[in-house]
Amino acid sequence: MIQIQQLKLAINHTEMDLKKQILKRLRIKEAQLLSYQITKKSIDARKKPQLMFVYTIEAKVQEPQLIMQRIKDVSIKMITKNPYQIPTYGDKSLNTRPVVVGFGPAGMFCGLLLARAGFCPIILERGEAVDTRQQKVTTFWNGGSLDTESNVQFGEGGAGTFSDGKLNTSVKDPFGRNRYVLETLVKAGAAEEILYLNKPHVGTDILCNVVKNIRKEILSLGGEIRFSSKVTDLVIKEQQLQAVIINESERIAAEKAILAIGHSARDTFFMLQEKSLYMKAKSFAVGIRIEHPQAMINANQYGIAHADNLLPAADYKLTRQLANGRGIYSFCMCPGGYIVNASSEHGMTAVNGMSYQNRGSKNANSAMVVTVTPADFCSTDALAGIAFQRQLETAAFNIGKGMVPLQLFEDFVEKRVSKGFGDVTPQIKGGYTFAALHTCFPDTIYQSLKEGIMSCGEILSGFNRTDAILAGVESRTSSPVRIERNSNFESNIGGMIPCGEGAGYAGGITSAAIDGLKAAETIISEYEPNLNKF
Repeated sequence: MIQIQQLKLAINHTEMDLKKQILKRLRIKEAQLLSYQITKKSIDARKKPQLMFVYTIEAKVQEPQLIMQRIKDVSIKMITKNPYQIPTYGDKSLNTRPVVVGFGPAGMFCGLLLARAGFCPIILERGEAVDTRQQKVTTFWNGGSLDTESNVQFGEGGAGTFSDGKLNTSVKDPFGRNRYVLETLVKAGAAEEILYLNKPHVGTDILCNVVKNIRKEILSLGGEIRFSSKVTDLVIKEQQLQAVIINESERIAAEKAILAIGHSARDTFFMLQEKSLYMKAKSFAVGIRIEHPQAMINANQYGIAHADNLLPAADYKLTRQLANGRGIYSFCMCPGGYIVNASSEHGMTAVNGMSYQNRGSKNANSAMVVTVTPADFCSTDALAGIAFQRQLETAAFNIGKGMVPLQLFEDFVEKRVSKGFGDVTPQIKGGYTFAALHTCFPDTIYQSLKEGIMSCGEILSGFNRTDAILAGVESRTSSPVRIERNSNFESNIGGMIPCGEGAGYAGGITSAAIDGLKAAETIISEYEPNLNKF
């Protein structure tokens, strides 16, 4: 296989143009090119408005060694593909089926790999199946009551189902887990382009079907998935897990339980603390969501407001160091997206961002957040970060009277309640109202947000426009807790395997899925499959 990097073409190129460029770079005739596939596609906008697509291509050719002998281009090289391999089975026996707690990205891919390896996992999800969950979320957004067990945070697919499905990750995995995750999503119904786009995303509308198809595969392989099944207690004897208790009543014997509980399972964290599971507070970030016209972002990033569907809705990534020593950065940027009410507890309001597959909303939004550390909580309690989140969310709920509180940026700076929108109109799922959003934050966080957003206008023209819409609060950027684990992924209680974003070992769909695979691998490499046993 020959890899060609830095293959550039105009954004209006055809498939034939791409093929001709491959032949030219390899200096071969068409008959010698057996096949090719795109493995990476990005946009070069350094000379805007002259834009280029930049490709990495893998080509199968006749006589590759002879071709490489005459090519001196350092961006062309021979490569060997190393696909992901399920680990070799261990030789120990499990007397009970492995239990996976949570069916978000980490729990889903952990359960899927265990099922594919013949371990018949039992997967417990406190929320509901995605179709029912979607109905309840829509009802809540339309003014209905919040279901604290089935919402944007809890249910089939986890919080990622309602957050655009962004799959970009900084995790460098030499074992092919990243590719395995993407290929699994494509097989389940995601667009094939996620295999090569530089910043792939699935879209909330597509993800709902993807997670259902993964569920069906797990069931077909002997796994069991139980919804509305919250783990409320653990049975532990001599520091070894014996069983999990569901909904305060049903007992399931378990030697191994993978904790893929997500970053918002606050009641579960408190239960685990009572069981003396080792945890510690960790840094996370809080702030607001900010909305701008997508055409403005396109004009900044591409040099043109619209590109006749040749280009995707443009994104951005911003970070600034502030005079007070803190930093502010954009997080979970949603081109052509929506701000959503992502609350999961009564009397508290939290927001998130999401996009559909076509990213067709007229606005772009992202979180602008400031890092907080355990030192900000003034407590040694491992769960102090949860109390800090709840403080912010309670303030947001109170000022918005249960709706998402909004404030124009100019009014946020001047500390006054907005009276009307400017040229930016909100794209929000859920009720909203003007309120004194600035009052939700401690002064250090407020000053950081004000200064940071203002200074980001020096990087991205118009970012600090007076009529940019701010919504709050963004408090669920990552888990405020890390559940400690050893090199075998086990906690201080034998048989308990914490993983994913909730346990503090991931930061997004892909990294959580990869961590879920790693958790499954620890069981597979130690035990023999139990497909015929249960």
